[in-house]
Amino acid sequence: MNFTEDRIARAALTRLFEPGDIVGRALVAKHGAGAALKIATGVQAAVPFWDVTADELAEGLRRWAARIPDLHPEKDLAIIERLGGGFLTPDDEHWPAGLNDLPDAPWGLWYRGNIENGIPNPAQCVALTGSRDSTSYGAAVTGDIAYGLAQRGICVVSGLAYGIDAHAHRAALAGHQGTEAATIAVLAGGLDRDYPSGNADLAAAIRANGLTLSELPPGSAPTRYRFLQRNRIIAALAGVTCVVEARWRSGALNTAHHAETIARHVAAVPGSVHSANSAGCHRLLKEGGAVLVTDAAELTELLAG
Repeated sequence: MNFTEDRIARAALTRLFEPGDIVGRALVAKHGAGAALKIATGVQAAVPFWDVTADELAEGLRRWAARIPDLHPEKDLAIIERLGGGFLTPDDEHWPAGLNDLPDAPWGLWYRGNIENGIPNPAQCVALTGSRDSTSYGAAVTGDIAYGLAQRGICVVSGLAYGIDAHAHRAALAGHQGTEAATIAVLAGGLDRDYPSGNADLAAAIRANGLTLSELPPGSAPTRYRFLQRNRIIAALAGVTCVVEARWRSGALNTAHHAETIARHVAAVPGSVHSANSAGCHRLLKEGGAVLVTDAAELTELLAG
């Protein structure tokens, strides 16, 4: 199979398989992207292998069948190009090596924005994440940290959500001084629609010198499951994941867990013991999974460690 065929197959797989599809992942690991696509779409016979049973394969085929009519990878590739972006595979020059540390790395990565400088390696990136309903304290601390990181030439990675994410992106843009990407946003849906729509202007500003990224093709709607899966990409792109504000049960803690799983540093900012929005941060610190940080200098030190 040549590179072009592999690229088209991987683009198709981003629509056919959900990110956490274990059977689909096993198919690709065993047969490669092109053959896995043929098996999943019924072009090639599905034969049990490894510990994947006939029943599991049959269930997978039923699950994928509903999506087969929507498989138009060449069309998806044309759409992303019209939007000023493209599609990266692991063979591409700009593929972020940090994703290779994931046990369930994306089949490919859709992007919009300035790819010329590439995607910084994890040693040059910090992920800032936290509550969507951030407090004034969380907003201020996030702004100070993201601005300070950008001043040091460190790329801020986040998820474009309201609250901490948006404050992180905006402050990184404000503090940016060089030509490298100031900030990168990883989305949980297709890049043809910035989500949430209220942050569309922010997404456009990010793309001016950075990138918006997604493992999902154009037209894909964000779901709760996809948000949780998206978090592993944020964690893998960064050398440190810092939770600035988070409730006891928060998606930001999910990002921290993904970072721990692939041996990345995790940090948390302390807050008031009276604030529910800091309960998740204190939980991370109490359970020993995170280093306490208060500013950009401490995160930079952790990143270099």
